[in-house]
Amino acid sequence: MKFRRQRAKEVSVDLTPLIDVVFLLLIFFMVSTTFTKETHLELTLPQAEGSAKADLPEVIDILVARDGSFSVNGTPLVNTQPETLKRALRELSGGNLEQPLTITADARTPHQAVVTAMDVAGQLGFSRLSITTQEPVSE
Repeated sequence: MKFRRQRAKEVSVDLTPLIDVVFLLLIFFMVSTTFTKETHLELTLPQAEGSAKADLPEVIDILVARDGSFSVNGTPLVNTQPETLKRALRELSGGNLEQPLTITADARTPHQAVVTAMDVAGQLGFSRLSITTQEPVSE
């Protein structure tokens, strides 16, 4: 008996279907992913009677969220430290301490966060400070 060794057959794997599946998954995730993250703060303003001023100059607006975090002119700050708020106010004011400064805080904001914002404004020398309120709801 003669035993012959059979030649080893080459095994090949066709990668084309695998590449197609990977590209389809990539396209699916690209289409279903949200690339912009918009942040909106929901505020319930405290109430006060009075009329709003008309013809206001450019104002720096400090927004204090319900959790005590700050945003200056719509830009959220990285933390709630007074030094971070002070740095942001210095950059925006450009040394103009006569510029009006408005503090807008949620009605349920901790009092300390509003006092911190007022204190930082006072330390920097802002003299035109106002707090945003809303008119009471008539029933």
